Amino acid sequence: MAKIDLIMPKMGESIMEATILKWVKKVGDSVEEDETILEIATDKVDSEIPSPVDGVISEILFKEDDVVEIGKVIAIISTEGEESSTSSDTSDKPKAEPVTVEAPVVIETPKPAPQKPSPVVSAPSSSSKTSVITSNGRFYSPLVKSIAKKENISQAELDAISGSGSKGRVTKKDMLNYVSNRGQSGVSAAPVIQQQSGSKLSSQSSSVGVSQGGTEIIEMDRMRKLIADHMVMSKKTSPHVTSFVEADVTNLFNWRSKNKNAFTAKYGEKITFTPIFIEAVVKAIGDFPLINVSVDGNNIIVKKDVNIGMAAALPSGNLIVPVIKNADYLNLPGLTTKVNDLANRARTNKLKPEEIQGGTFTVTNVGTFGNVMGTPIINQPQVAILALGAIRKKPAVIETEFGDVIAIRQMMFMSLSYDHRVVDGFLGGSFLKRISTYLEAFDPNREV
Repeated sequence: MAKIDLIMPKMGESIMEATILKWVKKVGDSVEEDETILEIATDKVDSEIPSPVDGVISEILFKEDDVVEIGKVIAIISTEGEESSTSSDTSDKPKAEPVTVEAPVVIETPKPAPQKPSPVVSAPSSSSKTSVITSNGRFYSPLVKSIAKKENISQAELDAISGSGSKGRVTKKDMLNYVSNRGQSGVSAAPVIQQQSGSKLSSQSSSVGVSQGGTEIIEMDRMRKLIADHMVMSKKTSPHVTSFVEADVTNLFNWRSKNKNAFTAKYGEKITFTPIFIEAVVKAIGDFPLINVSVDGNNIIVKKDVNIGMAAALPSGNLIVPVIKNADYLNLPGLTTKVNDLANRARTNKLKPEEIQGGTFTVTNVGTFGNVMGTPIINQPQVAILALGAIRKKPAVIETEFGDVIAIRQMMFMSLSYDHRVVDGFLGGSFLKRISTYLEAFDPNREV
Protein backbone atom coordinates (compact mmCIF):
# COMPACT_ATOMS: atom_id res chain seq x y z
CA MET A 1 0.00 0.00 0.00
CA ALA A 2 1.62 3.23 -1.12
CA LYS A 3 0.66 6.73 -2.10
CA ILE A 4 2.31 8.38 -5.08
CA ASP A 5 2.43 12.16 -5.57
CA LEU A 6 1.52 13.39 -9.05
CA ILE A 7 3.71 16.44 -9.72
CA MET A 8 2.99 19.34 -12.07
CA PRO A 9 5.71 18.78 -14.73
CA LYS A 10 7.86 21.38 -16.46
CA MET A 11 6.57 21.92 -19.99
CA GLY A 12 9.15 24.21 -21.59
CA GLU A 13 11.86 26.83 -21.27
CA SER A 14 11.16 29.51 -18.63
CA ILE A 15 7.67 28.10 -17.95
CA MET A 16 7.14 28.12 -14.19
CA GLU A 17 3.41 27.41 -13.95
CA ALA A 18 0.53 25.81 -15.81
CA THR A 19 -3.26 26.07 -15.79
CA ILE A 20 -5.41 23.01 -15.12
CA LEU A 21 -7.96 22.86 -17.92
CA LYS A 22 -9.76 19.62 -17.15
CA TRP A 23 -9.63 16.67 -14.75
CA VAL A 24 -10.24 13.60 -16.91
CA LYS A 25 -10.28 11.41 -13.78
CA LYS A 26 -11.96 12.10 -10.44
CA VAL A 27 -11.43 10.85 -6.88
CA GLY A 28 -12.06 7.13 -6.66
CA ASP A 29 -11.37 6.43 -10.34
CA SER A 30 -8.91 3.70 -11.26
CA VAL A 31 -6.05 4.64 -13.58
CA GLU A 32 -3.50 2.66 -15.51
CA GLU A 33 0.10 3.69 -16.11
CA ASP A 34 0.31 6.27 -18.92
CA GLU A 35 -3.48 6.83 -18.86
CA THR A 36 -4.45 10.52 -19.04
CA ILE A 37 -5.43 12.02 -15.68
CA LEU A 38 -5.80 15.72 -16.56
CA GLU A 39 -5.26 18.32 -19.26
CA ILE A 40 -3.12 21.39 -18.62
CA ALA A 41 -2.16 24.50 -20.56
CA THR A 42 0.80 26.88 -20.60
CA ASP A 43 1.45 29.94 -22.72
CA LYS A 44 3.13 27.63 -25.22
CA VAL A 45 1.22 24.36 -25.53
CA ASP A 46 -1.69 22.38 -24.16
CA SER A 47 -0.86 18.89 -22.95
CA GLU A 48 -2.31 15.76 -21.37
CA ILE A 49 -0.69 14.52 -18.16
CA PRO A 50 -0.51 10.71 -17.81
CA SER A 51 -0.45 8.60 -14.67
CA PRO A 52 3.04 7.40 -13.67
CA VAL A 53 1.63 4.22 -12.07
CA ASP A 54 -1.38 1.90 -11.88
CA GLY A 55 -3.67 2.83 -9.01
CA VAL A 56 -6.67 4.78 -7.76
CA ILE A 57 -7.04 8.57 -7.56
CA SER A 58 -6.95 9.22 -3.82
CA GLU A 59 -6.90 13.02 -3.69
CA ILE A 60 -7.15 15.94 -6.11
CA LEU A 61 -5.51 19.03 -4.65
CA PHE A 62 -6.39 21.69 -7.23
CA LYS A 63 -9.54 22.42 -9.19
CA GLU A 64 -10.00 23.28 -12.85
CA ASP A 65 -8.78 26.75 -13.91
CA ASP A 66 -6.28 26.85 -11.02
CA VAL A 67 -2.79 28.09 -11.95
CA VAL A 68 -0.22 25.77 -10.34
CA GLU A 69 3.54 26.22 -10.01
CA ILE A 70 5.85 23.65 -11.59
CA GLY A 71 6.87 20.95 -9.10
CA LYS A 72 3.79 21.17 -6.87
CA VAL A 73 1.80 18.07 -5.97
CA ILE A 74 -1.52 18.21 -7.81
CA ALA A 75 -2.97 14.79 -6.97
CA ILE A 76 -2.26 11.64 -4.97
CA ILE A 77 -2.54 8.13 -6.41
CA SER A 78 -3.02 5.09 -4.17
CA THR A 79 -1.35 1.98 -5.53
CA GLU A 80 -1.91 -1.77 -5.01
CA GLY A 81 -5.67 -1.35 -4.76
CA GLU A 82 -5.60 0.90 -1.69
CA GLU A 83 -8.97 2.53 -1.11
CA SER A 84 -9.04 6.16 -2.04
CA SER A 85 -9.75 8.80 0.53
CA THR A 86 -10.97 12.34 0.02
CA SER A 87 -9.65 13.43 3.39
CA SER A 88 -7.19 16.29 3.13
CA ASP A 89 -5.53 15.40 6.45
CA THR A 90 -2.51 13.41 5.33
CA SER A 91 0.11 15.04 7.54
CA ASP A 92 0.43 11.98 9.82
CA LYS A 93 0.65 9.47 7.00
CA PRO A 94 4.04 8.68 5.45
CA LYS A 95 4.25 9.10 1.70
CA ALA A 96 6.42 7.37 -0.84
CA GLU A 97 9.04 9.34 -2.70
CA PRO A 98 7.34 11.58 -5.28
CA VAL A 99 7.12 10.23 -8.82
CA THR A 100 7.13 13.02 -11.37
CA VAL A 101 5.70 12.89 -14.85
CA GLU A 102 8.58 12.49 -17.27
CA ALA A 103 9.80 15.87 -18.52
CA PRO A 104 13.01 16.23 -20.50
CA VAL A 105 14.12 19.68 -19.31
CA VAL A 106 16.06 20.41 -16.12
CA ILE A 107 15.73 23.87 -14.64
CA GLU A 108 19.18 25.39 -14.92
CA THR A 109 18.54 29.02 -14.03
CA PRO A 110 18.03 30.77 -10.71
CA LYS A 111 14.40 30.48 -9.75
CA PRO A 112 12.34 33.68 -9.81
CA ALA A 113 10.90 35.05 -6.63
CA PRO A 114 8.40 32.50 -5.29
CA GLN A 115 4.82 33.28 -6.01
CA LYS A 116 2.02 32.93 -3.58
CA PRO A 117 0.96 29.27 -3.80
CA SER A 118 -2.46 28.40 -5.07
CA PRO A 119 -4.82 27.32 -2.30
CA VAL A 120 -5.48 23.62 -1.77
CA VAL A 121 -9.07 22.84 -2.55
CA SER A 122 -11.22 19.86 -1.87
CA ALA A 123 -11.63 17.25 -4.56
CA PRO A 124 -14.64 17.53 -6.83
CA SER A 125 -17.50 15.28 -5.90
CA SER A 126 -18.08 12.05 -7.80
CA SER A 127 -21.37 13.41 -9.05
CA SER A 128 -19.76 16.23 -11.03
CA LYS A 129 -20.58 16.06 -14.74
CA THR A 130 -17.98 15.55 -17.44
CA SER A 131 -19.90 17.63 -19.95
CA VAL A 132 -22.16 20.65 -19.93
CA ILE A 133 -25.54 20.83 -21.67
CA THR A 134 -27.07 24.16 -22.57
CA SER A 135 -30.63 25.23 -23.06
CA ASN A 136 -30.44 24.46 -26.78
CA GLY A 137 -29.63 20.81 -26.01
CA ARG A 138 -25.99 20.97 -27.15
CA PHE A 139 -23.22 19.40 -25.06
CA TYR A 140 -19.90 21.10 -24.32
CA SER A 141 -16.95 19.47 -22.57
CA PRO A 142 -15.27 21.27 -19.64
CA LEU A 143 -12.22 21.83 -21.86
CA VAL A 144 -14.33 23.60 -24.48
CA LYS A 145 -16.08 25.67 -21.82
CA SER A 146 -12.71 26.55 -20.30
CA ILE A 147 -11.34 27.77 -23.64
CA ALA A 148 -14.53 29.76 -24.22
CA LYS A 149 -14.16 31.38 -20.82
CA LYS A 150 -10.47 32.20 -21.34
CA GLU A 151 -11.09 33.68 -24.80
CA ASN A 152 -14.21 35.56 -23.64
CA ILE A 153 -16.44 33.73 -26.12
CA SER A 154 -20.10 34.32 -25.37
CA GLN A 155 -22.64 31.50 -25.22
CA ALA A 156 -24.22 32.81 -28.43
CA GLU A 157 -20.86 32.63 -30.19
CA LEU A 158 -20.23 29.16 -28.80
CA ASP A 159 -23.59 27.91 -30.01
CA ALA A 160 -22.78 29.18 -33.51
CA ILE A 161 -19.49 27.27 -33.81
CA SER A 162 -19.69 24.27 -36.12
CA GLY A 163 -18.55 21.10 -34.35
CA SER A 164 -16.50 18.34 -35.98
CA GLY A 165 -16.86 15.84 -33.12
CA SER A 166 -19.33 13.05 -32.57
CA LYS A 167 -22.92 14.19 -33.12
CA GLY A 168 -21.66 17.63 -34.04
CA ARG A 169 -19.99 18.34 -30.70
CA VAL A 170 -17.45 21.15 -30.55
CA THR A 171 -13.90 19.87 -29.99
CA LYS A 172 -10.73 21.55 -28.78
CA LYS A 173 -9.53 21.75 -32.39
CA ASP A 174 -12.76 23.50 -33.40
CA MET A 175 -12.25 26.04 -30.63
CA LEU A 176 -8.62 26.75 -31.54
CA ASN A 177 -9.53 27.16 -35.21
CA TYR A 178 -12.35 29.51 -34.26
CA VAL A 179 -10.08 31.60 -32.03
CA SER A 180 -7.40 31.77 -34.76
CA ASN A 181 -9.89 33.00 -37.37
CA ARG A 182 -11.97 35.08 -35.01
CA GLY A 183 -10.52 38.41 -36.02
CA GLN A 184 -10.93 37.65 -39.71
CA SER A 185 -14.60 36.76 -39.31
CA GLY A 186 -15.41 40.18 -37.92
CA VAL A 187 -16.68 38.75 -34.63
CA SER A 188 -15.00 40.23 -31.60
CA ALA A 189 -15.05 39.21 -27.99
CA ALA A 190 -16.88 41.22 -25.43
CA PRO A 191 -14.08 42.78 -23.38
CA VAL A 192 -14.26 43.48 -19.69
CA ILE A 193 -14.77 47.19 -19.30
CA GLN A 194 -14.23 49.38 -16.29
CA GLN A 195 -16.26 52.57 -16.41
CA GLN A 196 -15.62 55.46 -14.11
CA SER A 197 -18.50 56.27 -11.80
CA GLY A 198 -17.65 59.17 -9.52
CA SER A 199 -14.41 58.26 -7.70
CA LYS A 200 -14.92 54.50 -8.06
CA LEU A 201 -14.50 52.04 -10.91
CA SER A 202 -17.23 49.55 -11.64
CA SER A 203 -16.56 46.45 -13.79
CA GLN A 204 -19.02 45.30 -16.42
CA SER A 205 -19.05 43.41 -19.71
CA SER A 206 -19.69 45.38 -22.86
CA SER A 207 -19.73 44.46 -26.52
CA VAL A 208 -18.84 48.04 -27.43
CA GLY A 209 -15.68 48.18 -25.36
CA VAL A 210 -15.55 51.97 -24.91
CA SER A 211 -16.15 53.71 -21.61
CA GLN A 212 -17.58 57.17 -21.09
CA GLY A 213 -14.06 58.54 -20.87
CA GLY A 214 -13.30 57.37 -24.40
CA THR A 215 -11.03 54.54 -23.31
CA GLU A 216 -11.21 50.77 -23.56
CA ILE A 217 -9.90 48.33 -20.98
CA ILE A 218 -9.43 44.73 -22.12
CA GLU A 219 -8.43 42.05 -19.67
CA MET A 220 -5.37 40.03 -20.71
CA ASP A 221 -6.05 36.45 -21.72
CA ARG A 222 -4.13 33.58 -20.09
CA MET A 223 -1.39 33.41 -22.72
CA ARG A 224 -0.75 37.15 -22.66
CA LYS A 225 -0.49 37.16 -18.86
CA LEU A 226 2.08 34.35 -18.88
CA ILE A 227 4.11 35.95 -21.67
CA ALA A 228 4.12 39.22 -19.73
CA ASP A 229 5.35 37.46 -16.60
CA HIS A 230 8.11 35.69 -18.51
CA MET A 231 9.33 38.86 -20.17
CA VAL A 232 9.47 40.72 -16.85
CA MET A 233 11.28 37.76 -15.26
CA SER A 234 13.89 37.75 -18.03
CA LYS A 235 14.61 41.46 -17.64
CA LYS A 236 14.88 41.07 -13.86
CA THR A 237 17.17 38.06 -14.22
CA SER A 238 19.57 39.28 -16.93
CA PRO A 239 21.10 42.75 -17.37
CA HIS A 240 20.45 43.17 -21.10
CA VAL A 241 22.97 44.72 -23.49
CA THR A 242 22.32 44.94 -27.25
CA SER A 243 24.94 45.27 -30.00
CA PHE A 244 24.28 45.95 -33.70
CA VAL A 245 26.02 45.26 -37.02
CA GLU A 246 25.03 45.84 -40.64
CA ALA A 247 25.82 43.01 -43.04
CA ASP A 248 26.07 42.98 -46.82
CA VAL A 249 24.09 39.84 -47.73
CA THR A 250 24.02 40.44 -51.49
CA ASN A 251 25.80 37.18 -52.35
CA LEU A 252 23.46 34.93 -50.36
CA PHE A 253 20.41 36.93 -51.48
CA ASN A 254 21.34 36.45 -55.14
CA TRP A 255 22.23 32.78 -54.59
CA ARG A 256 18.85 32.02 -53.09
CA SER A 257 17.00 33.93 -55.82
CA LYS A 258 18.90 32.00 -58.48
CA ASN A 259 18.70 28.53 -56.91
CA LYS A 260 15.43 28.36 -54.94
CA ASN A 261 13.58 26.47 -57.67
CA ALA A 262 16.44 24.01 -58.16
CA PHE A 263 16.65 23.53 -54.39
CA THR A 264 12.93 22.70 -54.18
CA ALA A 265 13.21 20.31 -57.10
CA LYS A 266 16.15 18.48 -55.53
CA TYR A 267 15.10 18.33 -51.88
CA GLY A 268 11.34 18.87 -51.97
CA GLU A 269 11.62 21.85 -49.62
CA LYS A 270 11.30 25.59 -50.18
CA ILE A 271 14.40 27.36 -48.92
CA THR A 272 13.96 30.62 -47.03
CA PHE A 273 16.66 32.86 -45.59
CA THR A 274 16.16 31.44 -42.09
CA PRO A 275 18.16 28.19 -42.51
CA ILE A 276 20.98 30.13 -44.17
CA PHE A 277 21.13 32.50 -41.20
CA ILE A 278 20.97 29.59 -38.72
CA GLU A 279 23.85 27.89 -40.54
CA ALA A 280 26.00 31.00 -39.95
CA VAL A 281 24.90 31.21 -36.30
CA VAL A 282 25.89 27.58 -35.70
CA LYS A 283 29.34 28.19 -37.19
CA ALA A 284 29.82 31.27 -35.00
CA ILE A 285 28.78 29.36 -31.86
CA GLY A 286 31.51 26.84 -32.71
CA ASP A 287 33.97 29.73 -32.69
CA PHE A 288 32.57 31.29 -29.49
CA PRO A 289 31.18 28.44 -27.32
CA LEU A 290 30.73 30.70 -24.29
CA ILE A 291 27.67 32.17 -26.00
CA ASN A 292 26.06 28.72 -25.75
CA VAL A 293 25.72 28.73 -21.95
CA SER A 294 23.34 29.31 -19.07
CA VAL A 295 23.83 30.62 -15.54
CA ASP A 296 23.17 28.73 -12.31
CA GLY A 297 23.99 30.93 -9.33
CA ASN A 298 27.73 31.61 -9.60
CA ASN A 299 28.27 28.78 -12.09
CA ILE A 300 28.36 29.00 -15.89
CA ILE A 301 26.85 25.91 -17.52
CA VAL A 302 28.48 25.35 -20.92
CA LYS A 303 26.16 23.46 -23.27
CA LYS A 304 27.76 20.90 -25.56
CA ASP A 305 24.60 20.57 -27.64
CA VAL A 306 23.78 23.38 -30.06
CA ASN A 307 19.99 23.64 -30.01
CA ILE A 308 18.71 26.65 -31.94
CA GLY A 309 15.32 28.12 -31.05
CA MET A 310 13.54 29.90 -33.91
CA ALA A 311 10.74 32.30 -33.01
CA ALA A 312 7.62 31.61 -35.08
CA ALA A 313 4.50 33.77 -35.23
CA LEU A 314 1.17 32.14 -34.43
CA PRO A 315 -2.16 33.10 -36.06
CA SER A 316 -3.14 34.67 -32.72
CA GLY A 317 -0.23 37.10 -32.98
CA ASN A 318 1.73 35.48 -30.16
CA LEU A 319 5.14 33.91 -30.68
CA ILE A 320 6.33 30.38 -29.98
CA VAL A 321 9.92 29.13 -30.11
CA PRO A 322 10.33 25.60 -31.51
CA VAL A 323 13.85 24.21 -31.17
CA ILE A 324 16.13 22.63 -33.79
CA LYS A 325 18.04 20.03 -31.76
CA ASN A 326 21.72 19.39 -32.59
CA ALA A 327 21.69 21.99 -35.33
CA ASP A 328 25.46 21.70 -35.68
CA TYR A 329 24.99 18.20 -37.15
CA LEU A 330 22.68 19.40 -39.94
CA ASN A 331 23.67 20.67 -43.36
CA LEU A 332 21.71 23.35 -45.22
CA PRO A 333 19.09 20.95 -46.67
CA GLY A 334 18.67 19.39 -43.21
CA LEU A 335 18.23 22.79 -41.57
CA THR A 336 15.73 23.79 -44.26
CA THR A 337 13.65 20.67 -43.64
CA LYS A 338 13.60 21.24 -39.88
CA VAL A 339 12.79 24.94 -40.18
CA ASN A 340 9.86 24.31 -42.53
CA ASP A 341 8.50 21.42 -40.50
CA LEU A 342 8.61 23.22 -37.14
CA ALA A 343 7.23 26.47 -38.58
CA ASN A 344 4.30 24.72 -40.28
CA ARG A 345 3.36 22.71 -37.19
CA ALA A 346 3.72 25.78 -34.96
CA ARG A 347 1.11 27.60 -37.04
CA THR A 348 -1.33 24.68 -36.72
CA ASN A 349 -0.71 24.17 -32.98
CA LYS A 350 0.72 20.67 -33.56
CA LEU A 351 4.07 21.05 -31.79
CA LYS A 352 4.95 18.54 -29.09
CA PRO A 353 6.07 19.82 -25.65
CA GLU A 354 9.60 18.46 -26.15
CA GLU A 355 9.91 20.45 -29.38
CA ILE A 356 9.86 23.77 -27.53
CA GLN A 357 12.31 22.69 -24.83
CA GLY A 358 16.07 22.50 -24.55
CA GLY A 359 17.04 25.53 -26.64
CA THR A 360 20.52 26.95 -26.06
CA PHE A 361 20.35 30.00 -28.37
CA THR A 362 17.43 31.78 -30.07
CA VAL A 363 17.03 33.52 -33.42
CA THR A 364 14.10 35.84 -34.14
CA ASN A 365 13.40 37.43 -37.52
CA VAL A 366 11.94 40.90 -36.94
CA GLY A 367 12.38 41.56 -40.66
CA THR A 368 9.26 39.46 -41.19
CA PHE A 369 7.28 42.45 -39.90
CA GLY A 370 9.21 44.92 -42.05
CA ASN A 371 11.39 46.05 -39.13
CA VAL A 372 15.04 46.90 -39.82
CA MET A 373 16.29 46.09 -36.32
CA GLY A 374 15.14 45.24 -32.80
CA THR A 375 16.26 44.75 -29.21
CA PRO A 376 14.94 41.27 -28.36
CA ILE A 377 14.47 39.97 -24.82
CA ILE A 378 16.56 36.94 -23.86
CA ASN A 379 14.75 33.60 -23.80
CA GLN A 380 15.68 32.32 -20.33
CA PRO A 381 17.72 30.36 -19.31
CA GLN A 382 19.78 31.25 -22.39
CA VAL A 383 22.20 34.19 -22.34
CA ALA A 384 21.79 35.63 -25.85
CA ILE A 385 19.25 36.12 -28.63
CA LEU A 386 19.80 37.30 -32.22
CA ALA A 387 17.35 39.51 -34.10
CA LEU A 388 17.48 39.65 -37.91
CA GLY A 389 16.21 42.77 -39.64
CA ALA A 390 14.64 43.20 -43.06
CA ILE A 391 16.91 42.88 -46.12
CA ARG A 392 16.80 46.15 -48.07
CA LYS A 393 18.50 47.57 -51.16
CA LYS A 394 20.83 50.39 -50.12
CA PRO A 395 23.76 52.31 -51.59
CA ALA A 396 26.98 51.06 -50.02
CA VAL A 397 30.69 51.73 -50.40
CA ILE A 398 32.61 48.77 -51.86
CA GLU A 399 36.39 48.50 -51.85
CA THR A 400 37.84 47.27 -55.15
CA GLU A 401 41.33 47.00 -56.63
CA PHE A 402 40.50 50.13 -58.61
CA GLY A 403 39.38 52.09 -55.59
CA ASP A 404 36.16 52.62 -53.65
CA VAL A 405 32.86 52.61 -55.51
CA ILE A 406 29.24 53.10 -54.52
CA ALA A 407 26.87 50.32 -55.52
CA ILE A 408 23.37 49.10 -54.75
CA ARG A 409 23.67 46.21 -52.28
CA GLN A 410 21.31 44.00 -50.23
CA MET A 411 21.93 45.13 -46.64
CA MET A 412 20.59 43.84 -43.33
CA PHE A 413 20.94 44.89 -39.70
CA MET A 414 21.45 42.26 -37.03
CA SER A 415 21.20 42.84 -33.28
CA LEU A 416 22.33 40.65 -30.41
CA SER A 417 20.90 41.04 -26.90
CA TYR A 418 23.06 39.29 -24.30
CA ASP A 419 23.28 38.70 -20.56
CA HIS A 420 25.97 41.07 -19.32
CA ARG A 421 26.55 38.96 -16.21
CA VAL A 422 28.50 36.42 -18.28
CA VAL A 423 28.76 37.90 -21.79
CA ASP A 424 30.86 41.04 -21.94
CA GLY A 425 31.02 43.49 -24.83
CA PHE A 426 34.05 41.84 -26.39
CA LEU A 427 32.48 38.38 -26.52
CA GLY A 428 29.03 39.62 -27.57
CA GLY A 429 30.37 42.01 -30.20
CA SER A 430 32.88 39.52 -31.59
CA PHE A 431 30.26 36.78 -31.87
CA LEU A 432 27.84 39.09 -33.69
CA LYS A 433 30.57 40.28 -36.06
CA ARG A 434 31.55 36.66 -36.79
CA ILE A 435 27.97 35.87 -37.87
CA SER A 436 28.11 38.90 -40.17
CA THR A 437 31.44 37.75 -41.61
CA TYR A 438 30.07 34.28 -42.43
CA LEU A 439 27.02 35.77 -44.15
CA GLU A 440 29.05 38.27 -46.17
CA ALA A 441 31.47 35.51 -47.23
CA PHE A 442 28.66 33.30 -48.57
CA ASP A 443 29.83 31.61 -51.79
CA PRO A 444 27.63 32.85 -54.67
CA ASN A 445 28.70 29.78 -56.69
CA ARG A 446 27.79 27.28 -53.99
CA GLU A 447 26.26 24.08 -55.32
CA VAL A 448 22.67 23.27 -54.42
